[in-house]
Amino acid sequence: MPCAAFLALLAQSTPFVLDPAALPGVRTTCGARDKRFIVEVDGGGLALADFDGDGDLDLVVVDGSTLERVQKGEPGLPTRLFLNDGSGRFAPAPEAWSIPPSRWGMGCAVGDVDGDGWLDLYVTHWGRDQLLRNREGKGFEARELACLAGEERWGTSAAFLDFDRDGALDLAVLNYLTFELGKVPPPGGDCRWKGHDVMCGPQGLAAEHDWLLRNQGDGTFSDATAAAKFAPASAAFALGCVTLDYDLDGDTDLYVANDSTPNFLWENQGDGTFREVGLQRGVSHDMNGKEQAGMGIAVGDIDGDRREDLLVTNFSGENNALYMSRGARGFVERSGPAGIGGPSIARLGWGTALADFDLDGRLDGFALNGHVYPQADSPGTDTSYAQPADFYRGLPEGRFAVEPLVDGAPRVLRASTVGDIDGDGDLDLVALELDGEVLVLRNRARTPASEAGPQWLRVELRSPGKNRFALGARVSAKWVGGQRAVEVRTSGGYQSSVPPEVHFGLGAATKVERLEVLWPSGRTSTLENVEGNRVLRIEEPRS
Repeated sequence: MPCAAFLALLAQSTPFVLDPAALPGVRTTCGARDKRFIVEVDGGGLALADFDGDGDLDLVVVDGSTLERVQKGEPGLPTRLFLNDGSGRFAPAPEAWSIPPSRWGMGCAVGDVDGDGWLDLYVTHWGRDQLLRNREGKGFEARELACLAGEERWGTSAAFLDFDRDGALDLAVLNYLTFELGKVPPPGGDCRWKGHDVMCGPQGLAAEHDWLLRNQGDGTFSDATAAAKFAPASAAFALGCVTLDYDLDGDTDLYVANDSTPNFLWENQGDGTFREVGLQRGVSHDMNGKEQAGMGIAVGDIDGDRREDLLVTNFSGENNALYMSRGARGFVERSGPAGIGGPSIARLGWGTALADFDLDGRLDGFALNGHVYPQADSPGTDTSYAQPADFYRGLPEGRFAVEPLVDGAPRVLRASTVGDIDGDGDLDLVALELDGEVLVLRNRARTPASEAGPQWLRVELRSPGKNRFALGARVSAKWVGGQRAVEVRTSGGYQSSVPPEVHFGLGAATKVERLEVLWPSGRTSTLENVEGNRVLRIEEPRS
């Protein structure tokens, strides 16, 4: 079949199909089914990364707890690692990888904190967070962060970044709100939504400020929150975050999606401090100047101008926001003209990503959906508790067609992560169902045995310094029919982490004409006529 005909056929259906054999019987818990308290509604997190060094992506699942366990003083359900067998199927990791439970798991972040070439794991909790050091691919070792000794907050998303450009990965941790059993009222009273008694919050509860932790160079951390001017300005109901250099000045900025409060864009000042510029740069509110309830964040260069754009999933009754970059001066909200604003209003969105899932050279996206109120199934709410997940198929000129992400009944979905779990060149998706299954969605854009169909290139970077996986590097590719820039990061989505690599769909092009890497050190690498359909590892030059 000619390539053009193949691409046209592929575009007629979503690329994803549910693979129940990839992770059979794995479920998570987040409180009771009736959701009487806000701590029971957000769900856990997910991460894809190669923890054991065998070349394929393993899966972390962050689990929760119940209020009954908390009241009895019992720990929550432990975070679990599942190892990939190389074909995209997962099995529980051996005992050496066991992670001790804390009170109630929420989200996670992945990064090499000590520069030894092995990816470590940070897990946020309602309770005490955890740092799990990777013992050279042989297991995890739990370490306490001395700078947070005794701290018990409600952590959500987290992100590794080198904000001070000293070569070691620092850590931003988002905190949601103060939740104490016995002090938060039950449903009813002032806690009503569309005529129904619902759980209370976040309005009426106290927001917490976020943390910024500086790496001391050896994998230990100090609290830089105040010195970096994060507190008290960061007090908000924070849920999602992503790292990016939005103004291309060479240092890493941080974007935060806040629930029912304006979103933050933390602009790195290059002197160890940040300035919050969300309002000035057009990413704090919707196009009408109204604050929204942000959940997850996707980032990607949608229009090929080599600047990354932002997609934020929001509460039902609000459109998902699409902030298109307009250079160093900021962004403009374009969800309506792009075709995703209207269809998203009835949804309540969570996990999300922007990537070229069908490999046609244009970025696609998705939004996992599901309400926080079981009462959404009542008459007159104009929405529902379980909701379809949406696939945003990329079209020319920065527009999207909204389609079902996968066949099947609606679900109450939360976190997501993406990566090529079976090594066939396209990006697969893992989704967390609240109080339900962890779902593996296999991408059908390519098959491992076939060289036909759309082309792709995956790029992995390695640095000789402490930032071994080159988080914050910028990779630009140009091929016949398209171009795009992507930053290396592990943050994004909602309470989740993605692999530290970049991926390009090339459509019918068989090679990248020019590939440029801007390393965090400021060094550059340039390659020409790079063949597609392969994984390319690039080492940073030492001088």
